[in-house]
Amino acid sequence: MSELKITSQNSGALSLRMHPLRNSLYQELHARPFPVIATPVRVSHLALLLDENDKEKDFQHLVDLCDRYGVNPPALKDNSFYQRLGDLEVRWERHLEFVTYTFIRPGRQGQPFSQTALSLLPRDWLEQIPGELVVGVHLEAASSDEAAFDRELLADCFEGQRLVSGRLMEGAATLWSAFRMHGDSFGRILMHNHALNDNQSGRLILRVLELETYRLMALLGAQPARELAPVVRGLDMQLAAIITELSDTEGLDEERALLRQLTAMAAQIERHRADTLSRFSATKAYYQLVMKRLEELKEIQRGPNFTLAAFFGRRLTPAANTCDSVSLRLDDLARRIERAGDLIRTRVDLKLEEQNRRLLASMNRRSRLQLRMQETVEGLSIAAISYYGISLLRYLFGALEPLGVPLNKDLATAIAVPLVVGSVWWVTRRIKKFIVEASDPEREH
Repeated sequence: MSELKITSQNSGALSLRMHPLRNSLYQELHARPFPVIATPVRVSHLALLLDENDKEKDFQHLVDLCDRYGVNPPALKDNSFYQRLGDLEVRWERHLEFVTYTFIRPGRQGQPFSQTALSLLPRDWLEQIPGELVVGVHLEAASSDEAAFDRELLADCFEGQRLVSGRLMEGAATLWSAFRMHGDSFGRILMHNHALNDNQSGRLILRVLELETYRLMALLGAQPARELAPVVRGLDMQLAAIITELSDTEGLDEERALLRQLTAMAAQIERHRADTLSRFSATKAYYQLVMKRLEELKEIQRGPNFTLAAFFGRRLTPAANTCDSVSLRLDDLARRIERAGDLIRTRVDLKLEEQNRRLLASMNRRSRLQLRMQETVEGLSIAAISYYGISLLRYLFGALEPLGVPLNKDLATAIAVPLVVGSVWWVTRRIKKFIVEASDPEREH
């Protein structure tokens, strides 16, 4: 961030830090000024879609045109460029996804559209413009001192196609166009300036060209929307079938299969959304620009004739609404699939929890049975050990009689029985307690 020194009459020089975008912020409102166009005039307008590779090629192509006419080219970071090339004035503007060339040729001789502004440009340069041509239109404007165009002349100019006309700028200009391609693969617009000065006519011509550009750019999303509509309808029916089938399924494997289908559908929808999101968003933005430009034309109603606003609203609005509808249906499908997936996952989780509960209950029963069997075995073990211990003592007592020890073997054996049994029981309990304590991890800490 650089430092800016400002001289003030009251406080002298001030040293302030300057934001790096300060200059560009000031220039933003003046980046694309309206042209000053005197009528009569002939204008040719091109709009080309560019990918990332074409953007650099397009700039170099413009530099090549400047070199041919010996004028200074634009800077690499510029998004607009206006320059006079001999008898022509060129206006180059770079947008997010397309670039426009507007060639302005003062004067008008002969029949309308007989000599366009493009005829003054090098043919090889025109044929090598990078990008894909979307908008190509020729516009001619007659001055107020020229005679009005009669029906026969209009029919010849537009090759007999049905025309749409409008009184613009509150009746200060009249426009005719078929809004179709003609034999030269270009659109044609004819205007008659009744009372506009050069500034006003320049603004009007620019708005009309922008109207045609944004109209066609907005329609780029119509075809993908129409192609995607039956796909979305099929996915909607498939989702409805899955939800219906879900209410009849009981098995865990069936629900997992339905969940896999939903996952595949979700992936398909996300792919469609990724492919169309930018196009549908652009269509919405271009449509709003078209409606804005129609308001700025200040068209007045002339009897029962069809106005430009009505014509564009009738033809363009359904296409924009189709894109919005398909986009909204994709979003709605994504939400419904997510809810259906959550429902299936909940059912699967509940069934798994029920299975786990049953498994734990079975394990508890088995543990209790095993404990009882272990206690039984433990009791039998005590009895068996005690029996063998008493038997050994009986042999010992019997061996003492020959040695002259006055001892009743049977009485001594009877007295030893509770002592032996108690000792065996106590030793067994101590061993069991030691094993339990050794296997308990909490007691180790």
